[in-house]
Amino acid sequence: MLAGLVVAAAGVLVVAAVVVVWWSAVWSLVTGPTGGWYLAVIYAATALAGPVVVLLCGPVFGALQRERFRRLLGVDIPAPALPTRLAWRSSAIWRQLGYHLLAAAIGAGGAVVAVCWAAPPLAALWLAGGGRRPLTAVGVLALALALPLGAPWVAAAVARVDERVAVPLLGASRADLLSQQVDALSRSRSEIVAATDAERRRIERDLHDGAQQRLVSLAMNLGMARASLGDAPGPASDAIRQAHEEAMVALAELREFVRGLHPAVLNDRGLDAALSGIAARAPLPVKLRVDVPARCSPTIEAVAYFVVSEALTNVAKHARAGHAEVTVTRAGDRLRVVVTDDGVGGAAGGPAGAGGGTGLRGLAQRAAAVDGTLTVRSPAGGPTTITAELPCES
Repeated sequence: MLAGLVVAAAGVLVVAAVVVVWWSAVWSLVTGPTGGWYLAVIYAATALAGPVVVLLCGPVFGALQRERFRRLLGVDIPAPALPTRLAWRSSAIWRQLGYHLLAAAIGAGGAVVAVCWAAPPLAALWLAGGGRRPLTAVGVLALALALPLGAPWVAAAVARVDERVAVPLLGASRADLLSQQVDALSRSRSEIVAATDAERRRIERDLHDGAQQRLVSLAMNLGMARASLGDAPGPASDAIRQAHEEAMVALAELREFVRGLHPAVLNDRGLDAALSGIAARAPLPVKLRVDVPARCSPTIEAVAYFVVSEALTNVAKHARAGHAEVTVTRAGDRLRVVVTDDGVGGAAGGPAGAGGGTGLRGLAQRAAAVDGTLTVRSPAGGPTTITAELPCES
């Protein structure tokens, strides 16, 4: 509490000195400075800088007070978010200045605690002066011996009052705490999305370099055996043929699965080349236009890729469309993906996820995971338009 009294006194003295100097400068400007033009410049600069210095005193002495609470009382008060501009409109600044004014009164409690501890030597000095009435001397001595016993309780009470005042005034407001929690959740979500994407790439790489290569080798060996053992007995030849065909089917399915995990071409050649592959493999004509001058982050490119892939898969399965069109453009820090078909419509009404199957809900969740949006417009009779808006740098 004595440390708080020292910091509070220093804060009040500094603020009072700044206010006095500022008022003197303003008064000199109003009444007309004498002695030269440079004095007018000094007064004007002081009048302009005074409020700024006062506003800076709040955070500076607030940091000292929070450090005092942390080191001496074991109370960790989170610092409020300070504004980068228009500081005079910030409630955090004014709350801290308000605490510094109250701290002078609260710090007086520290002086009371000091008097309680210093009562015995003060009483001894008083009694050493002589000429005291015995009854008065006994009473003063008893009080001097009792005050140190009550000093810890007085100190604890004053500290509790100081803490209850300091936490709301020096600490972060509820809005600041919620904002910090939102920022922390956003960072953790981004880290989870990035970790998931990295894990998908690792699985794709392991399957491509491991199981897929073994299946290719197996299919080649069965193909050579099928060609060289053409004169084998019927059951043996049929078994080799079926094994070869099954190996080829398994290889094709594994390649499609690996491509669905994370296409390697997306990392190597970008979104344009990856979407061209999807359009080429689609069972219906697809017109593709990609206008992305600068590449987005790998996570955003992966989300855009899967949006187009899933959308074209839905078109092929359910839309009964004759053709589809995919447009990918970048405007500033936003990537816009639009997939349109001339099918029968009826996929969903409004935002994806309100209806329209788990595929569209999954796409909406992918977009939302990177702070993007996905909208589906599909009136009965068509056409259907799926639009994804993604932040390029997430």
